[in-house]
Amino acid sequence: MLHPDGARWIAAALSQIPFREATITHEVMLATNQVSLPQRDPADRFLAASAKAYDLTIVTADERLIGGSGYKVLANK
Repeated sequence: MLHPDGARWIAAALSQIPFREATITHEVMLATNQVSLPQRDPADRFLAASAKAYDLTIVTADERLIGGSGYKVLANK
């Protein structure tokens, strides 16, 4: 369970930063076949497909995501 101070901090941060949720849509599901990853991790495939479908850039230090193709990625090393 989240401590009340933590919940207040999260609510305050989210009210100041323009976050959007990237829901798993039909377009994201179709994009799973348009991305290529060096491993078979389904969570990484959904991240990559979401980046492709929403035209987002994944910022990561994860070599497996950096080594993929079909989506934009920025290495954060």
